Amino acid sequence: MALETIRDQPRAVELLRRALDGGRVAHAYAFVGPAGSGRMTTARAFAAELLRGRDGPASAQHLDLHVVAPTPPESNPKGARAIRIGAIRELERQAALRPALGGRRVFILDEAERMTDDAPQAFLKFLEEPPPDTVVILVLPGVRAVPATVVSRCQIVRFQPRGGGRAATVVAEALELLQAARSEGAPALFRRTDRLDRDRAEALIDGCWLLCRDLLLTRAGAPIALLSDTDRADELAAEARRWSEESLTAAIAICRQARETLINNVTPRLTVEMVVSRLLARAA
Repeated sequence: MALETIRDQPRAVELLRRALDGGRVAHAYAFVGPAGSGRMTTARAFAAELLRGRDGPASAQHLDLHVVAPTPPESNPKGARAIRIGAIRELERQAALRPALGGRRVFILDEAERMTDDAPQAFLKFLEEPPPDTVVILVLPGVRAVPATVVSRCQIVRFQPRGGGRAATVVAEALELLQAARSEGAPALFRRTDRLDRDRAEALIDGCWLLCRDLLLTRAGAPIALLSDTDRADELAAEARRWSEESLTAAIAICRQARETLINNVTPRLTVEMVVSRLLARAA
């Protein structure tokens, strides 16, 4: 499976594709999002690209791909599933071996939040001194599902709930923020971004990104059904007349750069204010 076959998660796919194409693959990733958002499917697709051979992406049975999943206790097959210290020790043992087919080894921890007892601490030690040519992917429902010391050593890749409802919501919020900043100036922008946390900032940046995409579609005369929020088609058409295709393309690049800076722990409020200010400068 190729990354490009993953649907509904363009931000995650683009981030991973840029890492691959730029040769800047991190040693550990945290794929964070709700169940059903495609985290595990994307993890396997990313692993296939990392282990790519001459004939294309690797298969799911590649010898250098290892998946660690929660299991019940050996003494009680019906007991609670967990990732226990023994599984982490086996991961360490496998990681110490040379890759079977050369290149890299990839370890995926599905439902990594189910690490119990001493397992998170042992895994942290592994992340602090990872073997060379090893990539680890944690599949998590949230950044607080494992100790912060573990997440801090991973590059976070966010996955959004599937479905159009969220897209419509964040586009509406981004459009409202942009219009308020345009009509009321900086005070309105500062008031609306006060006490902004990282999750909220990421949602607003995503909303600006999707808004620019909808405006570009509107200017191109695309069918209304392709918009994130079809009920706002008239409002989007009015906003689109303030922009050129070139300015919208540049605005999308601004949103992409801002999303990457958030991953690197830049102040959320400052990032959102910068994006809105630069987008307003691009619009007529």
